[in-house]
Amino acid sequence: MRNLVVLLALLALSGCMKVSDLGEGARYHLSDAGVLNHSETRRFNNLRVQPDSFIYIGQGSFVPAGGAYPRPNVVAEEAFQAFVEYFPLVRRAPAPLGLEQALGEARNAGAHYLLYARFARADDRIGNADEWADQEALDRLGVDSSVIQIMLIETSTRYLIDTATIRSRGGLLTMRDNKPEDLLGPPLEDYARSLLGVSR
Repeated sequence: MRNLVVLLALLALSGCMKVSDLGEGARYHLSDAGVLNHSETRRFNNLRVQPDSFIYIGQGSFVPAGGAYPRPNVVAEEAFQAFVEYFPLVRRAPAPLGLEQALGEARNAGAHYLLYARFARADDRIGNADEWADQEALDRLGVDSSVIQIMLIETSTRYLIDTATIRSRGGLLTMRDNKPEDLLGPPLEDYARSLLGVSR
């Protein structure tokens, strides 16, 4: 009898959940288990910015450790795609820049903030037949991973508003034909939302 009451209570509670909540929960658990792509963002400040802030996006020319060679400005490109949905005033540098040069470009553009990123690590593992033919190394089989570092700097004062590190790894179901840079979009979009203090 006691088991029946517990079962009925669980069924009643599960009936209150929306389908989207169940789907989000399943996606979270599958990504945490390594079946789907997974990312973890560590922000060092929890400050928010105004939605009408003008953000200029730049990327350093640092070549990531790990032996992968992504496109030179790929983090800035992905950040622009992620931020443009949430911030109407956003621009990006057309090519990698040093920090001082990026700050100068942001000031010249009239931006309130500079979002400056670098691709710290990129590990492009074997995920298809072409990559296997190139490398033929069993220890290189697996899922891709990446680490990017972000600084959000107020252009007028050079004050560091926020820093973040985003670690991403691919999943077993999503590893085919993927590259480390393919992992950047969703966590950058999450970061843009966190700057506004909104959830999905």
